[in-house]
Amino acid sequence: MSDFTAHATDDVVEAARAWVAQDPDAETRAELEALIDGAASGDAAALAELHARFDERLAFGTAGLRGELAAGPNRMNRVLVTQAAAGFAAYLREKHGEQASVVIGYDGRKNSRVFAEDSAEIFAGAGVRTILLPRLLPTPVLAFAVRHLDVSAGVMVTASHNPARDNGYKVYLGGGDHGSQIVPPTDSEIAAHIAAVAAAGPITGLPRSTDFGLADESLVYAYVAATAAVAGELPGDTSLDVVYTAMHGVGWDTASRVFEAAGLPAPVSVAAQQEPDAAFPTVSFPNPEEPGALDLAMQTAREHGAELIVANDPDADRFAAAIPDASAEGGWRRLSGNEVGMLLGWAAAEDEAGTAHGAHHEPGVLAASIVSSPALGEIATHFGLGHATTLTGFKWISRAPGLLFGYEEALGYLVNPETVRDKDGISAATRFLALALRWKAAGRTVADQLALIAEAIGHFASGQISLRVTDLSERGRIMDRLRAEPPRTLGEVAVTSFDDLATGTVPGLPVDNILRILTADGSRVMIRPSGTEPKLKVYLDVRGDSGADASAKLAALDAALRALLAA
Repeated sequence: MSDFTAHATDDVVEAARAWVAQDPDAETRAELEALIDGAASGDAAALAELHARFDERLAFGTAGLRGELAAGPNRMNRVLVTQAAAGFAAYLREKHGEQASVVIGYDGRKNSRVFAEDSAEIFAGAGVRTILLPRLLPTPVLAFAVRHLDVSAGVMVTASHNPARDNGYKVYLGGGDHGSQIVPPTDSEIAAHIAAVAAAGPITGLPRSTDFGLADESLVYAYVAATAAVAGELPGDTSLDVVYTAMHGVGWDTASRVFEAAGLPAPVSVAAQQEPDAAFPTVSFPNPEEPGALDLAMQTAREHGAELIVANDPDADRFAAAIPDASAEGGWRRLSGNEVGMLLGWAAAEDEAGTAHGAHHEPGVLAASIVSSPALGEIATHFGLGHATTLTGFKWISRAPGLLFGYEEALGYLVNPETVRDKDGISAATRFLALALRWKAAGRTVADQLALIAEAIGHFASGQISLRVTDLSERGRIMDRLRAEPPRTLGEVAVTSFDDLATGTVPGLPVDNILRILTADGSRVMIRPSGTEPKLKVYLDVRGDSGADASAKLAALDAALRALLAA
């Protein structure tokens, strides 16, 4: 039981006691001791909870680690994070020897700073040159730091937009990876080192050192300057009434500095959500995609007569925008990730098309994840640019050769690949505000710009169904059922193609656990398990002869898919 996991009832209490003996956190020690006492006295619920925490280990993958804060190997805690740091340190020493180096950042979630400091001591103790960011900062600053400081790797302690009870551990690589997140087989190689550390014994035997560096504010200044540059030249009139929300995260301080440096109008900040708060008291789920998450921002916008709302998620790697819409409840409508992707992608394509290049210049590339709207491909074709379809996640999007702009529908955008090779909600917000000013100077609103794009490439509409599950195996059962009994129709529309991307036989598309359904009216459905949340996600994309036609097709497709999933 040296790896502190258990599979037999007789072992689980012993494994839990061994965990308590090495746990440096008084809170998690106390909760585990209470479960041990309960299990020993015959409490079935306590015993079941021990098995839930000890029968499996939280897997380290391409998204690093992410899970609920609690004791045990299947939860996020100081023991697990220490083992992860030691394993990653061993990997870096194996690859880079004495030249191995790492920069570590953290956000405002519970235990983020503690996990970051534990990691810094473990990396330094393993002989890895270690730099800790000076304070809690957005994830994009850490991604920037990997390249700016020219280190071997980066670690960001964050659970991004997950619920308040979660935290996570995201890993980046420098050098030839240019600060992108890890991809296979690196994840499995690091995971093997972590498993070896866990099997070797308690973390109390691992060497630690406080001989690590602390980055100074010049790093933040460098990020601010580089990010402000994405705004480009602004029109003479920079008046724009904007509301911004940090959603209780770490975005406001850095984003407001960038907006000021870029010459953008100072937004009205949603005061109740401006400062970091690990409890996220005003939102049930701190994700701008979730219903109700922007309610306070919309209320503030109505009070101030604003023209635009911009938002970051808690670690500021995602960006959302909302616009006035008289037909929407409350008078405001959040733009979908695909709509923002079209707006930013169109602007990137326009800039590239208007740039003088030599005779041997290869056209730049617009990239999007496989579940994002086909509209970006139409934009690329319209401007004579390249287009790449990647697996979900910016670890793949950021690696597209010749990348000009990349996005995924889950509110992630990469507008400055030469600076940050990850989604960056602050640079996206900066770019979007600058574009909104230019459109306003030309007499257009954001909605007008969307209409202009639709006239050029067609009327696209997209939607999403998120089926949240309590048992992760339920996602697999639904996928298996659909594979065994593919639908022949969706509503009244015939299915023309049902493709299982896991087979690797779909031309032009990557291998992934995704089902693709194409219909006779040109609609597309993509179904996949979420990589970071207990959800089955369904992506709907339609193209219509007009905006009203596309909306009607989308509504009918949504109803058909909900009926299929409920069957």
